[in-house]
Parts: sequence; structure tokens; C-alpha cells
Amino acid sequence: MGAQYREARRARSNAEFVSKIESGLQELEETLYWLELLTDAKIGDPSKLQALCKEAEELIAIFVSSAKTVKRRY
Repeated sequence: MGAQYREARRARSNAEFVSKIESGLQELEETLYWLELLTDAKIGDPSKLQALCKEAEELIAIFVSSAKTVKRRY
């Protein structure tokens, strides 16, 4: 996600920024999906998986908020 965010920060336009942020959102949703599968299959440390899921959900909220803010500008 760090790389996605860095690309978004260097966007040449609001539309490009939103596109890159939304691409990052897709990656976050996919990551969260896999983390949930690991949790359901009881693979890995449950507390670590829970922490990673929480972080992914927080990043999703931040990215959604960022995209909405920029979309309101244009």
C-alpha cells in the first residue's frame, strides 16, 4: 500500500490521484479477503491476523475518505 500511496501523491491531476487511490482500494480489499480466509482456515496467529485485518480496514477508510475529498473538488 505504501507504493500505491506514493504513486497517488505524485499524480499529475485529481483524476489520476483518484484512479491510483481507487486502485489501492482494490488491493486493500483483496488483502483483507485473503486475511479473512486465513483467519477462517485457522492458519496463522489469530491475534496477528486480527491486527492486520484492523489495519487494512483503517487504511480502507482513509483511502475512501481521500478519494471522496478529491472528487468533491472537481
